[in-house]
Amino acid sequence: MKRPVVAKLGSGLVVGDDGEPRRDLLRARAAEIAEVVASGVPVCVVSSGAIALGLPKLGLSRRPRSLSRLQAASTLGQAALQRAWEDALAAHGLLGAQVLLTGAEIADRRAYANLRNALGALFSLGAVPVVNENDATATDEIAFGDNDALAAQVAVLVRARLLVLLTSVEGVLTHAPGDVRATLIASGAAARAAVLGRGSATGTGGMESKIAAAELAAAAGIPAVIASGAGGDGVLRPIVAGEPRGTRFEAAPTGESAFKLWLRFGKRISGRIHVDEGAVHAVTEGGRSLLAVGVVRAEGGFRAGDGVELCGPDGTPFGRGLSSVDAADLASRARNVEAVHRDRLVLY
Repeated sequence: MKRPVVAKLGSGLVVGDDGEPRRDLLRARAAEIAEVVASGVPVCVVSSGAIALGLPKLGLSRRPRSLSRLQAASTLGQAALQRAWEDALAAHGLLGAQVLLTGAEIADRRAYANLRNALGALFSLGAVPVVNENDATATDEIAFGDNDALAAQVAVLVRARLLVLLTSVEGVLTHAPGDVRATLIASGAAARAAVLGRGSATGTGGMESKIAAAELAAAAGIPAVIASGAGGDGVLRPIVAGEPRGTRFEAAPTGESAFKLWLRFGKRISGRIHVDEGAVHAVTEGGRSLLAVGVVRAEGGFRAGDGVELCGPDGTPFGRGLSSVDAADLASRARNVEAVHRDRLVLY
């Protein structure tokens, strides 16, 4: 089976100003998805829009600040979002599968592997997973997360061939949309020079989060494109075919295993371990495990198995890994205590 394409659509594309799904646009994207799937390339959709669809049911036009109301809007809108995608995909003979995630599934290695297997099974059946954050339960994701980051994480998880972030503008612009000076930045290498505008009234991401998501995917060896998702045909299909559209972030060379990619991009950091110069050299140059004797101090009450960031004498991070012991066990600096095994760490 070929490596899949992950396509993310923001709330502004999925939901109209009237609070209803943009069914014509979804049908147009579904038609292109069907063409890509027919060519033998699986597609995974990451779709925002649940909260935006739920807001009218609460008599609201903008995202409320209240967490409970955000959760209520999400639960009211998620069924409508999935139904809209299933209808659009069914019109082209495709099955849509609902997948709701939180950061916990990404951070936990066993759940991560199970999720990858489940998505692989859906791909083999020719189905299209429609992924969204489970906002009803993931309180920290509502406050701090966005579906651009989720799309990048999903792309890394399935080892995607391409991440496509579809938005309401043609790509990363030099200035905010509507500014007469605004022109398209074609190369992701120059994207950070853009003057970024705000996100939509119903969304959370904005262009800054899309750039960050594209950079994460590219660092994992997955090319990414930020482009317009509006219009009829000729949006997703030409991007997948390699035609120059939007802003493209080229993939960095990487030969890391799925475990190392998860450790680098998926595992959450629960603390930091500061080490001396000798330990930095042993780990980075000698390829050795980090021993407690080289630890200067530990930050955070992490436990064995938690993600930790490794920092040198000047505080600069140089890697991350899975702690072999609790933070309290590092205080003794015992020579034979292993802090992080070399097979369970990655270097920056």
